[in-house]
Amino acid sequence: MLYLVGLGLGDAKDITVKGLEAVRRCHRVYLEAYTSVLTVGKEALEEFYGKELILADREMVEQEADSLLKEADVCDVAFLVVGDPFGATTHSDLVLRAVKLGIPYKVIHNASIMNAVGCCGLQLYNFGETVSIVFWTDTWKPESFFDKIEKNRQNGMHTLCLLDIKMKEQSLENLMKGRKIYEPPRYMSVNQAAEQLLAIIQNRRLQGEKAEITEDTICVGLARVGAPDEKIVSGTLQQMSTVELGAPLHSLIVTGNMHPLELEMLKLFSVVDSSTFENNACQRIT
Repeated sequence: MLYLVGLGLGDAKDITVKGLEAVRRCHRVYLEAYTSVLTVGKEALEEFYGKELILADREMVEQEADSLLKEADVCDVAFLVVGDPFGATTHSDLVLRAVKLGIPYKVIHNASIMNAVGCCGLQLYNFGETVSIVFWTDTWKPESFFDKIEKNRQNGMHTLCLLDIKMKEQSLENLMKGRKIYEPPRYMSVNQAAEQLLAIIQNRRLQGEKAEITEDTICVGLARVGAPDEKIVSGTLQQMSTVELGAPLHSLIVTGNMHPLELEMLKLFSVVDSSTFENNACQRIT
C-alpha cells in the first residue's frame, strides 16, 4: 500500500491519529521536501513518529518516482506532505504511477493553507482562483498572476496568493557546468510579494492602464499559519510592502468585496487605526 499522508501546517503533532498509525506501520517513509515546510525539522518529526524519514526532493519525486514506489506492492510505503496531499500542491502523478503498477493507495487528509486561511475572517466561499507569486529575476518578471488577481477582484472575489519557495536551487553557472551545488533555501515574504504587485501597478499605470488593484487595496498578510506564533496583519497593499512578519512560510490575500462581518474580523488584525482601515475598505463592502 502507498499512503499519502498530510502533516498539517504546524509541527510534528499536527499529524492525524490515522496518519500517525499509518506512518508507524510503514516499511519506508518519505518526506516531501520541496513544496512546503513545517516549523520543525526532519529530526523532530523522526523523534515523534518513531520512524526514520527519507527526504524526497523534486528530482526524486518527478524523475525517480519508480524508486520511491519500489516494493510498495509488497510492503507499506508512506509519502508525507506538509498540509494536505491534495491541497496547494497535488501529487496526482504519484497516484497515477502507483495505479499503473497495480499498487493500492490511501490518502489521509489534513489541514492545508487552502482552508486554514479562513483564520483571518474572510469567508472561504468568497475566494476565487488561487495564484502563485514567483520570485522575479533581472531577466524574468512574469505578470500572469496579477491578471488572475484582477479577474478575481472584478468578480468581487478574494485571492489567496501562495508565495514562492526555492529549494535546492542551482546558480546558472553551476547548472551549466553540471555541478550539483545548491543555493540556500529562499522563501518569499509578504512584503516582497507586495513590492512586486506594486511594481506591476506602476508599470501598467505608465502604460495608460487603469488597474483594478491599487496601492490602497485592502490585503491580508499571514505567516506560519497553524503554528503557535502564527501572525496575521491586514492593511493596504502599500502597507503590506513594509510589514515584517518574521520566519516563513508567508501567504498574501488580496481582498475583493467584503461582507460587514469579514470587515469586522479584518479590523482585529489592522496595522492602522480602525477608522483609516474602514475608509480604505468601505468601497468594497457588500
